[in-house]
Amino acid sequence: MSSSTTLRRPTNLEEYRKAGKGFATDEGWARGLAFKPRPSDVFIATYAKAGMTWMQQIVHGLRTGGDMDFGEITEVVPWVEMAVDLGLDAEAEQAANPRAYKTHLNWTDVPKGGRYIAIVRHPYDIALSLFRFMDGWHFESGSIPLDTFVREDFVSDEEGGGYWRHTLSWWQQRWRDDVLFLTYEGMKADLPGTVRKVAAFIGIDPESKNVAIATQQASFDFMKAHAGQFDDNLVRRMRDAACGLPEGGESNKVSSGASGGGRVALDADLRALLDAQWEAQIKPETGFADYEAMQAALDEERAA
Repeated sequence: MSSSTTLRRPTNLEEYRKAGKGFATDEGWARGLAFKPRPSDVFIATYAKAGMTWMQQIVHGLRTGGDMDFGEITEVVPWVEMAVDLGLDAEAEQAANPRAYKTHLNWTDVPKGGRYIAIVRHPYDIALSLFRFMDGWHFESGSIPLDTFVREDFVSDEEGGGYWRHTLSWWQQRWRDDVLFLTYEGMKADLPGTVRKVAAFIGIDPESKNVAIATQQASFDFMKAHAGQFDDNLVRRMRDAACGLPEGGESNKVSSGASGGGRVALDADLRALLDAQWEAQIKPETGFADYEAMQAALDEERAA
C-alpha cells in the first residue's frame, strides 16, 4: 500500500467516507483540542471553503510585512487540530507575532483563551466549492455527481458538526470582544477595509505599511500567481497515504476568485434543499429566513 501505483481514489461516497477516516488520528485531534493559547494568539475559524486560506494569507502578511518564505501557508499558520498529524508544533514560536492558527472547529470545541476571526459564507457557494475541492483529490474526478455529494454528504455532515451548526455557533459569539465576525462576501466587497479591520483586531496599526502590503498580497491575482503556496501540498504530503490516496491529487484553493457561483451551478432542487436546512437549523435560533437576511442584519449592526 505504500506505492502510489497500488492506490486509487474513491469512486463512490462509501469509499470516500472510509478514506476520510484516516485523515486525522485520535491522538493528534485530542492534542489539538487541548492546546492552550496565549491571549494574543489568533485563530482563523471557518467552515471548509469559507475563506480560510485567504485569511491565513492576510494575517501572515500583516504580521510579517509580506513574508512569502514558506512552502505552503499552513506551514506558517498551522492547522491547530491537525498540527500533530501534519508534523507541526503548535506550541512553537512562529515567523512573527501574533502567533496565528487555522481551525475548522465550532466555538464549542475551539481552544479558548485567544482571539478569533470567524468567517461565514453562503451555503450555496460552500457546497459547490467543497465539491470542486474534493473532486480529483479525495475522490476520482467525475465519479461522484454534484447532486449526490450535496444531498448525501454536505447536507448530512453531522460528524464534523455540519455547516449549519458551525455557522450558528460563531454567529452567536459575534458580540464578544475577542471575536471578529466577517462574511466572505464582505471580504470580496471591500478587501482593503477588511485588511484594516483585521490589522486593528490583531494589534497592528491600521495605518502601517504592512496593511498595504498584505492587501496587495491577498489579491486574487497575487495569490493565483503563487498558487503552489496555497494548494494544501503539506496536507497531501502528510495525510494522503493514511487515507489510502495516491499521490498527485489536485487541490488548488485559488480557483476563480468569484462568489455567487453556487446559485448558478446548483439546480433549483439543490438550492431548495439547502434553503430547507437553513430554515430548520438556523432560522429557529436567529429568525433569519436565509443567509442574505443574516448578512443584512450584520451590515446593520456595523452601521449602528
